[in-house]
Amino acid sequence: MEEKILALLNEEYPEIDFTASDALVDDGILDSLTITGIIAALTMEFGITIPYEEIIEENFNSVAGLAKMVEKLQE
Repeated sequence: MEEKILALLNEEYPEIDFTASDALVDDGILDSLTITGIIAALTMEFGITIPYEEIIEENFNSVAGLAKMVEKLQE
């Protein structure tokens, strides 16, 4: 799952190194506009709805966090 999400993110945001940090939000690498775009991309790619309560730093700080959230929402 992580590889698929990383490929999607690299396609959408080639200027961001998603593997450079495990604190993408905390380090200021991702801003609110980018997070909104990531939510849209994940929604379309995986056919999920990301509820407001899942939009937390823990889920967006790393590709692993995103993968864990997507897997949980696909259940």
